[in-house]
Amino acid sequence: MRVPRVLGPMTCALLAAAVAPAVLPKAAEPGPAPDGWKLVWSDEFDGKEIDRSKWDFELGNGFYNYDANMWISGWGNNELQYYTREPENAFVKDGTLHIRAIKESYNGSGYTSARMKSRKRDGSELFSKKYGRFEFRAKLPTGQGVWPALWMLPQSDKYGTWASSGEIDVMEARGQEPTKVLGTLHYGSRWPNNAHSSKTYELPNKGTIADFHEYALEWEPGQISWSVDGKVYATQTSWWSSSKLDGDKGAKPRQESDLNAWPAPFDQPFYLVMNVAVGGKFLGNPDKNTKFPVEMVVDYVRVYDKMGGYGATKPRGPGALPFGK
Repeated sequence: MRVPRVLGPMTCALLAAAVAPAVLPKAAEPGPAPDGWKLVWSDEFDGKEIDRSKWDFELGNGFYNYDANMWISGWGNNELQYYTREPENAFVKDGTLHIRAIKESYNGSGYTSARMKSRKRDGSELFSKKYGRFEFRAKLPTGQGVWPALWMLPQSDKYGTWASSGEIDVMEARGQEPTKVLGTLHYGSRWPNNAHSSKTYELPNKGTIADFHEYALEWEPGQISWSVDGKVYATQTSWWSSSKLDGDKGAKPRQESDLNAWPAPFDQPFYLVMNVAVGGKFLGNPDKNTKFPVEMVVDYVRVYDKMGGYGATKPRGPGALPFGK
């Protein structure tokens, strides 16, 4: 049971009815895989509830950083939401997954939402994969301070804690910029000597994230590409990883021998994450014009393997290194 809320169950039910469209444009059953790929894992959200054999929930408003021996509130980004596993925040209906952020006072936070992941909270694996094609068909919430994301994290921190073991953002968006999405890699040393590289894509023909789009990522040894609705808009071939430390913080590498072997950190299995965050340093906090509740609706998640294998690792491209070429 949840503690008393600003929004009661009846209010939430009425709000759910108000924001849910009468008919969602559900995709057809999985058709032929993209050329050169074979389907190895998926969730079509066709059941009556979230499949707990595939998804678990992150909970709370932060995490304990054992390297620094301190609690990090707001998930390191000054985010405002408290993640729950409650059905008001995450549920399956009409063949789609709904992740909903609600403006309500709960456990010291002003908003609740959900963050689902294909790894259990104790760190054990539900699903993770190294290399492949990862597809999400989703419609996203809009509004100042609303931050939907479809992304991936390492199943194990082989090279050290964030960001030395990497992060792959298949798609993230600022709700106040509904015509744009971003694809981003995080890598480098452990904070504060982490690094990232990102590309922004503007939807054509006055398109908006509030409509369904297919967000996909193709990950091969030494190369990662992003696409929207089949159009590739970014390819990255340069990044780095270092496990070198300066006390309990990541050290800036000075030479090639300080780096983990290419293509680290993106040579390990990653698991899937889907969430709607609220506020924080990335996009700013909601304002009086942001209408809650807001929700991300996911039609499907599909993961493919490359037929015939992945071949040799592509060489590292120019740029990105912290000490020059």
